[in-house]
Amino acid sequence: MSAVLFGQGYSLRLDPKLQAARQPYAPLGTLYAAAAARAAGHEVALHDSMLASSAREWEDALGRVRPRHAVLYEDSFNYLAKMSLQRARESAVAMIRAARRRGVTVLAAGPDAAACAEPYLEAGAAAVIAGEGEAALVEALDVLDSRTTSTLAEVRGLILREGRTPPRPPLRDLDGLPPPAWDLVDVEAYRRVWKTHHGYFSMNVLTTRGCPYRCNWCATPAQGRTYATRSAASVARELAWLKHRYAPDHIAFVDDIFGLKPGWVAELADHLSAQDAVIPFKCLSRADRLDEETVAALARAGCRTVWLGAESGSQEILDAMDKGTRVEDIRAASRRLRAHGIEVGFFLLFGYPGEGWPEIDETRALVKECQPDDIGVSVAYPLPGTRFHDTVAAQLGAQRHWVDSADLAMMYEGPFTTAFYRALHRVVHAELRQPRRRGWRRWLGAAALPVARWHLRSLA
Repeated sequence: MSAVLFGQGYSLRLDPKLQAARQPYAPLGTLYAAAAARAAGHEVALHDSMLASSAREWEDALGRVRPRHAVLYEDSFNYLAKMSLQRARESAVAMIRAARRRGVTVLAAGPDAAACAEPYLEAGAAAVIAGEGEAALVEALDVLDSRTTSTLAEVRGLILREGRTPPRPPLRDLDGLPPPAWDLVDVEAYRRVWKTHHGYFSMNVLTTRGCPYRCNWCATPAQGRTYATRSAASVARELAWLKHRYAPDHIAFVDDIFGLKPGWVAELADHLSAQDAVIPFKCLSRADRLDEETVAALARAGCRTVWLGAESGSQEILDAMDKGTRVEDIRAASRRLRAHGIEVGFFLLFGYPGEGWPEIDETRALVKECQPDDIGVSVAYPLPGTRFHDTVAAQLGAQRHWVDSADLAMMYEGPFTTAFYRALHRVVHAELRQPRRRGWRRWLGAAALPVARWHLRSLA
């Protein structure tokens, strides 16, 4: 009998946009947590909800494994888990209740649970883990298994019904963590989805934790405003192992910012080359960190795509966000990446206070000028704990969470309406595809783009 069953509330079936994309990644944060518990002597099992077809599968896992404890550990390295998506929260709460009906003690962890613990505690969770979870989780499990005379109230980094315990300092030695428990995952199920829909197989890897920057709308990282880095040698060993064990065709580095430490990317490239561990990858970076030396090192390491947090083509909006970058940085980074054969992706964020039609047009003009290979479009989302949330808190209406990642609801009194931003999402994507897609009129409809632009202005 396994003593601890791990799971997570987020599932592709709850998110139509991501389900349509068919690009699933295993819950890496959950795998790190399970590995830490196992290294501490706890027997562990995993129910991976990502590809689950129904909620019934969790109940089946409870009956099959018959655990003493369950851990609902949301993947904090998945950007969607940092958002309070209503369907994911409802799924996690239902999973807690199902475990409690069987007399199983439950611990919950993740950005949403830490930001809004009440629904999780009311559903029956014994505690919510706030901040980095591995050490607090192991201590809490030791308490629940009576391996120590301590109580949960003495474990740092927990939220209990009675209140919060003192915070736990962020982890600095990432190389000291046990590697993710990939043996618990049905890797072949992920491979089948990727191969069927994209012709290649991608896996996810983490090299850092935290972010030192101060973008005032961004989710406060679970690690705080700190930045800890694994050694380049450790990352290279992991990629060599993954290549030998699972043979992925592609790697997604899920760091908030990849390779921020000076010289780290070049060191990684050297290690990967020496171990024959170069695998094409994508990562996320900042435009002001991509000098010529770094971009050249990324190309040597196997980088195929860099996603930039461009956010806006308006310098006024970037400054209001406390982004710390210049619009010219975005242009320069795009040119350097393209010169080294690396694809460019832009994350764009509309709807920030102060953004009007002129600022939106500046962003559209930047996209037309730089012609990124892909874009991700979202609207300003007031996440609890951010300065942006505090600024607009008095304007929040009845809807406080997106239902799923495609919602794009304007939840505060923004510059324009939700209908406007949903139309803007379509128009900006269509404008990017227009000059490069032969036969785009057949794809979009003979007069669809002019009509969409007119509709956008009428909505505004």
